Amino acid sequence: MEYLIGIDVGTSATKTVLFDKKGNIIASASREYPLYQPHNGWAEQKPEDWRDAVIATVEEVVKKSGAGKDEVKGIGISGQMHGLVMLDEAGNVIRPSIIWCDQRTGEEVEEMLEIMPRERWIEITANPPLTGWTAAKILWVRNHEPENYERCRHILLPKDYIRYILTGVFATEVSDASGMQLLDVPNRCWSDEVLEKLNIDKSLLGKVYESCEVTGTILPDIAEKTGLSTETKVVGGAGDNAAAAVGTGVVKDGTAFTTIGTSGVVFAHSSQVTIDPKGRVHTCCAAVPGTWHVMGVTQAAGLSLKWFKDNFCQDYVEEAVRQDVDVYDLINRDIANIPAGSDKLIYLPYLMGERTPHLDPDCRGVFFGLSAIHTKAHMLRAVMEGVSYSLSDCNDILKEMGIDVDCMMACGGGGKSPVWRQMLADLYDCSVNTVRQTEGPALGVAILAGVGCGIYESVEEACDELISEAQSTGADSSVVGKYKAYHELYKALYGNLKNSYKKLAAL
Repeated sequence: MEYLIGIDVGTSATKTVLFDKKGNIIASASREYPLYQPHNGWAEQKPEDWRDAVIATVEEVVKKSGAGKDEVKGIGISGQMHGLVMLDEAGNVIRPSIIWCDQRTGEEVEEMLEIMPRERWIEITANPPLTGWTAAKILWVRNHEPENYERCRHILLPKDYIRYILTGVFATEVSDASGMQLLDVPNRCWSDEVLEKLNIDKSLLGKVYESCEVTGTILPDIAEKTGLSTETKVVGGAGDNAAAAVGTGVVKDGTAFTTIGTSGVVFAHSSQVTIDPKGRVHTCCAAVPGTWHVMGVTQAAGLSLKWFKDNFCQDYVEEAVRQDVDVYDLINRDIANIPAGSDKLIYLPYLMGERTPHLDPDCRGVFFGLSAIHTKAHMLRAVMEGVSYSLSDCNDILKEMGIDVDCMMACGGGGKSPVWRQMLADLYDCSVNTVRQTEGPALGVAILAGVGCGIYESVEEACDELISEAQSTGADSSVVGKYKAYHELYKALYGNLKNSYKKLAAL
């Protein structure tokens, strides 16, 4: 037998899945780890936690499956994008990773705009300087922790740190590197101009590969710990969203997906470089060689619902334990009884600032329209609707850019909710579909590994063979107009509050 492993290094947990070459799940395992927020707007994780989770889960799936070490042909790695991992000369972690949702780098973004005009940033990196992206984080460390910057010899992204642990190779690939603000995205290589302007030594960065290229093989000590072979190949892999695109079959023009994980994304595939001159959505290299994708991002999508559940829904949690069911199934049951619009209650999902369309690290979450008629179920539905309004903002910009989508897929934890899929279908005014295959990013990078190992001819052919549609949710014509009116009010609220957000941040 021939097997492939997909590793997804997420924000809340690492999930590792072993597949056969037909895409069937043979074994899976996951390990959670904490997120640290030392200050308001900061977000960090320990790369060593990711390392330990990966080694443990790979060992577990190999043991569960009974696969012989020579039968596991390839590994693909997916991971949260934009995180900064800094290693010293000996390959040791210097400081905790500043991850994707961290918003501390407002001054560094201004510094980048003084160094080079916004328009030039967009021309080269396909995006304006962003607080959550890696380049600004590198500058922050240089500005605030010069002793750590001096010690730094290698700069890696989260999943690429795992590559180093597995193979000893310092490398990245085009999809994840696109989110560093250091890559020439149209030409798929490091930008010498950007590195020179920022005074960042190119030797700190790894070699850039295409996502399905082989980057190395497993180190002997890792092979011994995990039960793998030193001949097992590790391919470039992909950033989490680019990996999810492959895992849901979004690898051709006209296809797109919405994912609701910790963050939320609307992601469309494109065979051409398509850049928003206003910088509201992000253009990156796709995991399919020679192609790109455009995506809008909601910073706190599933995070908004999890935050509300963790802080205000202990009764739901206890009831779920009593019934031995998923707490989110109980939440979905209750909010299904609340009308669209949550009886005039609107939630703004800005718990961690926002990326699309506002690029504002200072905006914060709001419940607007609270009254004595509102219950916890109203607030839960409003949270899900607020995230949906934000995702609809993203989709509207893609339409404005001329990216025509005739197939919208749903994935991520939130995509499993029939209530949330219905909200999206009503706001997008189109059908929202799911695929039978449930392991999005992990399957996506396993497919990339299969291409790198020669098991599949191409990414597109593998997706045609392995991925199939499961459910389709159509728009409810009686609700579409109502949601359109609510969405217009939702969009106006940010403008009304923008100056107040700045005043709040300055207090």
